[in-house]
Amino acid sequence: MAQAEAEPAQRPAAAAAPAAPQAIELRHLRYFAAVADAGTFTRAAEQMFIAQPTLSQQIRRLEELVGTPLLQRRRDGVRLTTAGTVLLDASRDALSLIDQGMSRVRQAAGLGRQRLRVVVPPRLPEALAVETVLALRSAADAADVDLTWMETPLDAEFSPISQRQADAGLGWLTASPDTLPVPLDAMTLGEFQPNLWIPGAHPAARRGVIGLDELASLEVIHGPRRDQPGTYDAWTTVLRAANPRFAFTDPPMRRSLEMALAFAATADRPAAVLTGPTATAGPPPGVIRLPRPADTGEMVRVSLADPALTATAALVWNGDLPRSLQQILFDAAADMNPPTPASLPSAS
Repeated sequence: MAQAEAEPAQRPAAAAAPAAPQAIELRHLRYFAAVADAGTFTRAAEQMFIAQPTLSQQIRRLEELVGTPLLQRRRDGVRLTTAGTVLLDASRDALSLIDQGMSRVRQAAGLGRQRLRVVVPPRLPEALAVETVLALRSAADAADVDLTWMETPLDAEFSPISQRQADAGLGWLTASPDTLPVPLDAMTLGEFQPNLWIPGAHPAARRGVIGLDELASLEVIHGPRRDQPGTYDAWTTVLRAANPRFAFTDPPMRRSLEMALAFAATADRPAAVLTGPTATAGPPPGVIRLPRPADTGEMVRVSLADPALTATAALVWNGDLPRSLQQILFDAAADMNPPTPASLPSAS
């Protein structure tokens, strides 16, 4: 009997195709952005209302999916890696688009209204803040849009807006609106200047006016620089042109203007007190002139001979907002700056 034909040698099994990586989920991006913004896992977990171990696990999973570390864990918090910085920008863009899209979907389905998140920082001139809030509420009501108010400081770069933590904000420009980083847009609302007090014994007190060179020779206690660092940095540059050694002096106690004036009146060397942008310079149409506080003790309120220390109030927003939301900001700014009588068409 013939030997049975040998079975052909078994072919080697084909290499298994690599499993497709699991997709990154929106919650991964939200958790990652929360940690990056908060600076620590503990604060981010509190803000997201989840357990810290769960948050840490989700961030590790995100790093596995991306294939590289995104955060450097340090004793004082976390720091973004180069890859983490890139992903954070992309995450904010994606989350903003999703949030805006869902808002429009819910609105189209009759389930809700669009929302506009607006930053109104603390320590703004009261009249400016009030008028801006009223103008925005009026424009938003007319467009059937909800407003969410956020009271947080704004830096010179308007970072909360460019990072999509807010949609718009009222703040101070330290340069032309054209110099704002993309995608920010702005409409100016008017020029503001500081209030200034000097010792009653100073020669300028009798004149009621002081020059920049005279001011730069004094010790100048400034207002709340922590709320308006860009403005004070710009003013420092102006004053150093008159005195290269000039530097603002921190107030000994951050309680009130009256307390700062009291310290200045009893200082060892002549000292002035300069507030943040407070009084309207001009004033521009539609912005209310603020009252002049009374003189305090031996300190006398004076004006600056040179209007170089000013700041431009502006409504700033992210240019990627839907046109309907941008229109609300246009309408509010226009309502605060009505045309002057000279610009109105004459009656026929």
